[in-house]
Amino acid sequence: MKSNVDISVEFAGLRLANPVFTASGTCGYADELAEFTDVNDLGGFITKSITAKPRMGNPVPRIVETDSGMLNAIGLANIGLDKFIEEKLPLLQKTKPAVFVNVAGETIEQYVTVTEKLSSEQAIAGFELNISCPNVKKGGITFGIDPVQVKEITSAVKAAAGQKVLMVKLSPNVTDISVTARAAVEAGADALSLVNTFTAMVIDIEKQRPVLANRTGGLSGPAIKPIAVYMVNKVYNEVTKEAKVPILGGGGIRNASDAIEFILAGATAIAVGTWNFINPDCASKIVNGIEDYCRRKGASSIKQLIGAAG
Repeated sequence: MKSNVDISVEFAGLRLANPVFTASGTCGYADELAEFTDVNDLGGFITKSITAKPRMGNPVPRIVETDSGMLNAIGLANIGLDKFIEEKLPLLQKTKPAVFVNVAGETIEQYVTVTEKLSSEQAIAGFELNISCPNVKKGGITFGIDPVQVKEITSAVKAAAGQKVLMVKLSPNVTDISVTARAAVEAGADALSLVNTFTAMVIDIEKQRPVLANRTGGLSGPAIKPIAVYMVNKVYNEVTKEAKVPILGGGGIRNASDAIEFILAGATAIAVGTWNFINPDCASKIVNGIEDYCRRKGASSIKQLIGAAG
């Protein structure tokens, strides 16, 4: 029976079949999930980070499980731009969801190089700008914590993106996330992605030293969900609602109930991350769960729920 609920969304000029994305770094380049789920069920897919040159990443151990999530310090390990174009783009051309490439680097020039080279690829709908990276030319200060640098890098990459959508992924490790959100929007961001992971540490009490070789890592999973929901709502009310810039919300989403929280808080779409490691088919189940929720609440369209919590 054909559903009478419309769960499609308009996202920065793109019409998505539904509001569910995979989060960067949790699903590789799409083909890794083929045995477990059909990514074509989703509205969007975000690739693992791509840098201009291949990266080995941080030494191991670089992942540790926590009571309600995990820490990772992968260090942007990836195959590099050229190999991505040669090996992964042909696979992404066959997928239905809107494909966003997560772009990373250590200088603005590196971000621009990757974006420019991919800006004409038809398989790509847009870019997710990973600004939780250190700007080596500025002494290792993370791009995403300084609104001046947020504006500078967003403006430069927006110019390199051509007609593609530019989504800026915000770091939660700031005093006021609305400040960096506003900086990104003022510099031309078409959408915002929030939140990225929280800096955290786990210590092995027997060895009396941090578990991760990098000492610290990014905390993700259910532990961060209430904070992430709050930050999405704050940015929605203080920045994006008036600017009409969509938010991709994420942080600890496990099921449709979690996803609906983010949408009610102001997210136009949501991204599933850590829970893909627990249940690789969870994103597809969330799509169905969102539709069931709308039907139960008498909502003919998911759009009626965006920001409805006030």
